[in-house]
Amino acid sequence: MPQDCYETVKGAPGHRLVLTCDHGSNRVPEELGDIGLSADDMARHIAWDVGARGVTLGLARRLGGAAVLSTVSRIVIDPNRAENDPTLVRRIYDRSVVPGNRGVDAAERARRIAAYYAPYHAAVDAKVDAVLARGEVPSVVAIHSFTPQLAGRPPRPWEVGILWDGTDGRIAVPLMARLRAEGWCVGDNEPYPGTYGGDSQDRHAMQRGLPNVLIEVRNDLISDAAGQEAWAGHLAPHLAAILADPAVGRRFEAA
Repeated sequence: MPQDCYETVKGAPGHRLVLTCDHGSNRVPEELGDIGLSADDMARHIAWDVGARGVTLGLARRLGGAAVLSTVSRIVIDPNRAENDPTLVRRIYDRSVVPGNRGVDAAERARRIAAYYAPYHAAVDAKVDAVLARGEVPSVVAIHSFTPQLAGRPPRPWEVGILWDGTDGRIAVPLMARLRAEGWCVGDNEPYPGTYGGDSQDRHAMQRGLPNVLIEVRNDLISDAAGQEAWAGHLAPHLAAILADPAVGRRFEAA
């Protein structure tokens, strides 16, 4: 179901899985005109999470879960940031200057929040709330991808990173174990920490005690449809087994 700033997958009846893809597209809405980045920059990780949309849709199809995917570039506004985060609208990213964002003032920032950011998050809330309304506890699984190397930084060795809050590991811990048993190089809260206050997972899952995990796949592994299908196939059986655990069907309560 496409919208101006997000698309959704309904999910099978009775599902408890909500998949999110905050950076599913590198599209810049027509009303913004030319944002000033080259085609090469718009194709790389600064504009979207390469391959993440395909993995998300592959998982939704295999697992029967609902999904919400952003259809606006993270360069326009980043759904995986709190509204007061200084990187919500970036003027420079991985050494690339974004000319179209230089003049973004408070009014334009607020307009982009209302036009692109708030509707996406409202759609995620609607999927989560629909499961809760049935008296069940949803699991929120976020799909992202990361670049093998940032400019001027060392190469990243991980093939997949599992991000979590270090407290509720009901999905993250067994998922890391399962992937490592298959021989993958797995990052535990790498290449990023799993807690940024007010980010998408914090907002939709962590603050509500819902089982959750953020999965980062290295984007050279999912840059084409074959890689995206392969990784959806790798992840789906592990997630299915983990989500079937009764402990994952409850809200988290700290000891």
